Amino acid sequence: MSAADGAALGARLRARDLSAAPAALNLLESTTAVDREQAARLLAEVSPAALGGEAPGHVIGITGPPGAGKSTLLSALLHAWRDGGAAARTVAMLAVDPSSRSSGGSLLGDRARIEFDPADRGVLIRSTAAGERLGGLARSTRNAAVALSAAFDVVVIETVGVGQAETDVADVADTVAVVVQPGSGDVLQFLKAGIMEIPDVLVVTKADLGPLALRTRRELSAALRSLGPAAGAGGAGTRVVSVSSVHPQSGIEELVDALDEHRRGLELSARRLHARRAAALSDFQLEHGERGLRALGGRRAAGALLAEQDPRLGVAELTAALEHRAAEQSG
Repeated sequence: MSAADGAALGARLRARDLSAAPAALNLLESTTAVDREQAARLLAEVSPAALGGEAPGHVIGITGPPGAGKSTLLSALLHAWRDGGAAARTVAMLAVDPSSRSSGGSLLGDRARIEFDPADRGVLIRSTAAGERLGGLARSTRNAAVALSAAFDVVVIETVGVGQAETDVADVADTVAVVVQPGSGDVLQFLKAGIMEIPDVLVVTKADLGPLALRTRRELSAALRSLGPAAGAGGAGTRVVSVSSVHPQSGIEELVDALDEHRRGLELSARRLHARRAAALSDFQLEHGERGLRALGGRRAAGALLAEQDPRLGVAELTAALEHRAAEQSG
């Protein structure tokens, strides 16, 4: 089988064949016309229509300021997920590294910072470049999360930094965890940037700092209460967890429980349907610009068209529907 056979790779992922993941990611990251066509076929094979429902994997977004300890935290989470014996979960981690504005290159160093056993076939770690997407996620990263969630139990996306323009992860992940380090002043910055509306779980790292970490946790809880239950994803229902990734570790199991609890209470189909429609519109606009959007009659008309489509369709198929309508309108 050719590594560029998108339909076959998608079928293997659908059958939970983890060995298909590296070739699938290579295909999804390729920008050639042939590979993009094959990538669309791959994604169709892991769409809800092909799966008979939503992909089983739990997609978790991890974001937070540089230096907050995300990579160390991910190492601890990875071990917790994999050390469950018979209940061990397969894990794929997509670490999104910043791209150079001048060269377009990326350090792609998160793979080296996350501790894992290279011989463990139940783990996949991939570093990807953010590219020029202001939201912190390249299209290939989002597509990778969709594809991998058909095969892996847990798919983690670690995003670049945090800020007003880096909220794309909320439209991709089932559960979003924002990482905060004690005494950094991040609470005030989050309130200014609206980031407090994004997290489903807030994680205070370096709990071993004692009173400083405890004060940060209290400040975050107070800030969430001030937003109220109607303030987006964040609000009084958002759990705040303190963790320490150093020896002895603490709070990691509580964090795993908080992530699982959020997933159990989630209206998964509705959340993912919203994400697919948002991604399709984003991809269409990225490809065709404002002129393409005007051909559809504007953003509201595009949204109405997407709402008419089969809710089981994947992003590539929804984008194709927009392109077909735009072509009809232009013709």
